[in-house]
Amino acid sequence: MRKWIYVCLFVVLTLPCSAFALEIVDAAITSDISERSPVDSLNTVKKPVEQLFCFTHVTGAGDDTWITHVWYHEGKEMARVRLPVSSSNWRTWSSKKILPQWDGQWQVHILDAQGKARLIVPFMVK
Repeated sequence: MRKWIYVCLFVVLTLPCSAFALEIVDAAITSDISERSPVDSLNTVKKPVEQLFCFTHVTGAGDDTWITHVWYHEGKEMARVRLPVSSSNWRTWSSKKILPQWDGQWQVHILDAQGKARLIVPFMVK
């Protein structure tokens, strides 16, 4: 029995870190959050709009870590929001006020703790 425990422990300790890799299982631009979920998923947003949210559902985080939402408008960084991820099944979001003159192409880059882009969520404001 003890030998089996040591074998299992060895296997777990020698697994690559990617075996416990953070994964983005869902992401959406939404007009609101209700009960920790997006109320809609928007690709095109009609003006006027005051505020939008980027919802992200993360799994596989081994320890407390974070993700970052980087909001871009027409290629220019408009906001950078660091969000904690405190369990292996975590939902989080950031929000961005949208001024009337900020129509056009938007993207939210979702970065892991190492700064690697894990997902890009594009949307248009018209």
